[in-house]
Amino acid sequence: MHTFYSPDIIDNKAKLSPEESAHCLRVLRLGKGDQVILIDGKGGLYEAVIAEPDVRACRIEITKALPSPPERKHQIHIAIAPTKNMDRFEWFVEKSVEIGIDIITPLLCQRSERRVLKTERLHKLIISTIKQAMVTRLPVLNELTDFKKLIKETTLPPANRFIAHCGETARKELKQALLPQSDAVVLIGPEGDFTPDEITLALENRFIPVSLGNNRLRTETAGIVACHIAVLKHI
Repeated sequence: MHTFYSPDIIDNKAKLSPEESAHCLRVLRLGKGDQVILIDGKGGLYEAVIAEPDVRACRIEITKALPSPPERKHQIHIAIAPTKNMDRFEWFVEKSVEIGIDIITPLLCQRSERRVLKTERLHKLIISTIKQAMVTRLPVLNELTDFKKLIKETTLPPANRFIAHCGETARKELKQALLPQSDAVVLIGPEGDFTPDEITLALENRFIPVSLGNNRLRTETAGIVACHIAVLKHI
């Protein structure tokens, strides 16, 4: 069965967005009475049928709630500088959603090569990915955020804040530094890494410097590795 996303389910009824409706009816050529899978992005997974095939607002009726993975009580937040090549950043977004990220914050740093970011396409990519991977919770995608602003506004306890960099500062392995069953935010810098001033600011604000391994990783690879390590720590 084909899978669709609708965040608002009321009395076992849902309405698809115009884009989802057009894909359902015009592209897939589904019709009234056809069975589908519905994800609400809030942990719900359902069997449903097409009740009213309107290409502007296709109406769906829930027939059965399906088992879904238990909600993870601790959030994984990756704040990462978008790459100059947008395809590489989209690859990070797609794969991190598949792995199980909760929050993505595009990070504007001193050495950032991409200083403007339109998030509409990324939101669509996230929705497409949760449908394909059967991820029942929609990750949060924040707007492009200045490094200093994020550092100053982080509210997690110091033990849950991490900055991955390649500088000379002594660093712990992320997999050893992460606390089990605990929220975490991990900062990933741009091509060329964080500047010394940025690293100093993070340390002054009690971020823990961490390493992701012995090899120097591309920005998007580092984001995926950090996400995977954090998810495994929370299983």
